[in-house]
Amino acid sequence: MNSFRLTKNAMHQLATEYTTPLLVISLEQIEYNYRFLAKYLPRVKVFYAVKANPNDDIVKKAAELGSYFDVASDGEMLQLTRLGIGANRMVYANPYKTPKGLAVANRTGVNKFTFDSESEIYKMAKAVPGGTVLLRVRVDNPKALVDLNKKFGAAVEDVPRLLRIARDQGLDVGGLCFHVGSQSPTAEAHIEALHIVRKLFDNAQKEGFKLRILDIGGGIPIPTLDANIDLAKIAEDINIALEELFPDTEIWAEPGRFICGTAVNLITSVIGTQERNHQKWYFLDDGLYGSFSGVIFDHWEYELEPFKEGELYPSTVAGPSCDSLDVLYRDRMMPKLEIGDLLLTANCGAYTSASATEFNGFAKTPMIIWEDVKNKIK
Repeated sequence: MNSFRLTKNAMHQLATEYTTPLLVISLEQIEYNYRFLAKYLPRVKVFYAVKANPNDDIVKKAAELGSYFDVASDGEMLQLTRLGIGANRMVYANPYKTPKGLAVANRTGVNKFTFDSESEIYKMAKAVPGGTVLLRVRVDNPKALVDLNKKFGAAVEDVPRLLRIARDQGLDVGGLCFHVGSQSPTAEAHIEALHIVRKLFDNAQKEGFKLRILDIGGGIPIPTLDANIDLAKIAEDINIALEELFPDTEIWAEPGRFICGTAVNLITSVIGTQERNHQKWYFLDDGLYGSFSGVIFDHWEYELEPFKEGELYPSTVAGPSCDSLDVLYRDRMMPKLEIGDLLLTANCGAYTSASATEFNGFAKTPMIIWEDVKNKIK
């Protein structure tokens, strides 16, 4: 799988024209990623997880390609409504919904939901009577970068009871869903989960349910610094299991990182240098409270490409805020850098700008679309 990556020359020209820090989005890469999934998982109805990167241009591109959308809040529903995306293309896939979120769902016409608890059933039945619901099942995956099952998912033994209560409350029990966690390195976790939910589908049928939808969540990885991942093989293995276990079921997926992760580059500048405790320190104009927020929230290790040769030294890389916690990496092997040097970070489209703040008065990093400016690059 390819990945959008600026050249050294393009990085310098963009930094000169737009200053840094700067996020550069490739909509062509968004399309490539979407079509990759369509090729290797042809039965899957894609629900782009807006939380991964809610940038309007990315959302509009996904909509243009035919995507549906996984929304997690009233804000995301209202954003998509503002962009002209119909409620029939959204699933409110937050297992615990706010009163405001349910009110917006009712007002905008969003009527597909996920849940994993009894308390949520009564909330959904009251706010959107007759809504279609998918019960989220817990499928542990310790190999995932972020194991979402530590917080969400009903225990397997609770599934029959929760399905019955949802039916008794007048909800349309459409099916089941699961999420194996972020950056799952092989298809193994997906396949194990598929076997678990196949048994649950069969048991539900014995109780008179006609489950018709399976949502396999996200978790398909993107390239990282320390992993050589065969994405085509992962997708093909998942598809084989789907054909074997769920040949007649409507299949949904909620990719977020996979759609946007490889489509964004970040350009930062060195704004300060220091030597502390016999180690070189480099201060950048973006940090943990900004576009590198994924270091904390997403456990992500970002590439820092200086396009410089020479001896490498153990270095500490820090952000610009006055908080001592704003340190990206310690003991990172880096060449000697000077104030004004530029660093390129590829594969930073997911859970970066989405979780950035304006702490210390630093504005969120501006974004530009690569396809709008690439013809200007000499």
